[in-house]
Amino acid sequence: MTRALVARSLVALTLLAPVAAQAACGADPAPCAVADGTYHIALPTASGPHPAVVFLHGWGGSGEGILSNSGMVDRLLARGYAVIAPDGQPRDDGPGRSWDFDPNRPATRDEAAFISAVADDAAARFGLTRDQMLLSGFSIGGSMASYAACTDPGAFAAYAPIAGSFWRPEPITCAGPVRLLHTHGWADRTVPLEGRVLGPGFAQGDVFEALQIWRETDGCTALRPDSITSEGLYQRRSWTSCLPGGSLEFALHPGGHMIPQGWATLALDWFEDPA
Repeated sequence: MTRALVARSLVALTLLAPVAAQAACGADPAPCAVADGTYHIALPTASGPHPAVVFLHGWGGSGEGILSNSGMVDRLLARGYAVIAPDGQPRDDGPGRSWDFDPNRPATRDEAAFISAVADDAAARFGLTRDQMLLSGFSIGGSMASYAACTDPGAFAAYAPIAGSFWRPEPITCAGPVRLLHTHGWADRTVPLEGRVLGPGFAQGDVFEALQIWRETDGCTALRPDSITSEGLYQRRSWTSCLPGGSLEFALHPGGHMIPQGWATLALDWFEDPA
């Protein structure tokens, strides 16, 4: 097949698609640049302004890789959300990228400030609604989202980490209140619910310890959740008797280290219902 025929076929497929694959920041579909890094973005085909999900990739991943997850991204786009995928920093121990939040080591970039700058730039560049953005992430990206929520909860409307939380030592306190949905797999062996030691001074934290930190941050009055429900794959524990602007939900599923099926719908339904 000639290059011209391939190009015409791709154009035809784009016209038939219900959502945009990726927006270009310049003449080429290159990543968008801010002062401290780059990001990728996909936009719904309908005219805006749009809310957005800012999604942080896992260890060794990239923003471009996040946008290739069509099962998740297409569902977010179909709901009218832009998908913003920032790039972590290049790893010094292998290929791909990661995030610099380790409480035991000096940071090489202010990641929370970078992620906020990405959101600000995307809002201005693409006409997005800045105060209707959900910050999420998977694995170490979920950890990064958790730390961002802890240090600057007002930077985003809500936070939804997946399969990633605090590392040891966990924060003593967090700023708040904050709206947060944490999703995790019961059978996750990469980031177990109870955490694990990866090396000297390098250990994943206990997710249940993190939930206690969030309950205290949000001033939730009950140790036990206000509601426990089952919905599809998920057992959902919700704390809503909290300070104004604060709520906490823990969605547990039976799978392993993954973005579970139906997460996009779960997260947006939760995000759009502040009760």
